[in-house]
Amino acid sequence: SCRGSTMEVVLLHGLLLLLPLAALLLYRYNATFHYYRKVAFFNCWIVAVSTLLSPFAALWGRSVENMKLLRAAILPLKYFFGIKMQVLGSEHLNIKGPYVIVCNHQASLDLMGIAEIVPDHCVPIVKKELLYMGTVGWACWLSGMIFIDRHKREDAINVISQTARTMQRENLRVLIFPEGTRNQDKSMLPFKRGAFHLAVQAQVPIFPIVMSPYRNFFSSKNKKFTSGTCTIRILPKVETRGLTPKDVPELTETVRQTMADALDEMSTDHCGDQRAEQPPLPHC
Repeated sequence: SCRGSTMEVVLLHGLLLLLPLAALLLYRYNATFHYYRKVAFFNCWIVAVSTLLSPFAALWGRSVENMKLLRAAILPLKYFFGIKMQVLGSEHLNIKGPYVIVCNHQASLDLMGIAEIVPDHCVPIVKKELLYMGTVGWACWLSGMIFIDRHKREDAINVISQTARTMQRENLRVLIFPEGTRNQDKSMLPFKRGAFHLAVQAQVPIFPIVMSPYRNFFSSKNKKFTSGTCTIRILPKVETRGLTPKDVPELTETVRQTMADALDEMSTDHCGDQRAEQPPLPHC
């Protein structure tokens, strides 16, 4: 009888120890489920609006003006996900004429940030593979987006040269992610020089734009997707008038360092804001 009671106590304590572990696993599963649910909703929304808007865009033919339709369709997403967009320095873009925008690239969520700040008559340069993604690719083509084959250097150079001529002729603004791929690390990847060759060939200014890290509310690695705040900082323009192709390497590194410094500052500010939101510990 005594031995049976001891076994019952051991089993009871064992169950009590397992409860926190079970709760942790359940929470982890629930958080992961919410991550995939939100990512699926995001992707389905993009496909749906591309499918619905493409016939209307086709009525006007391929035109940069169709970017307004895509922008209007993407803007409501921030409300569904509870993400607040804070834009700093928007007055810098209030100039006439063509220019190149360079921005850091973290995830597909960048579309929401871009929708907040993209000016009129502006299109992104995107990878050519996007053109073959069904109605999404069709919508991108109808919106005048510029496709580039990153694996064929000669073709990429021709696209840059042609785009430089188009910018001056049609007063076009162009947006490029100079990192070339998504990057959720704390530091920026080395920049590819295409955006800077474009700006120098067209003799137009560059506007660096930095979006704050998403890690407080989004992480594909940790399967995290909650509500939060994204700060978008538009930095002062960098002039290229008078520069030549020989100046491109230095120009690229100068702009990258400016953006990296801004990203570090924004990362520190976000960490401070997060600590400030936590209740203070009681004093002993």
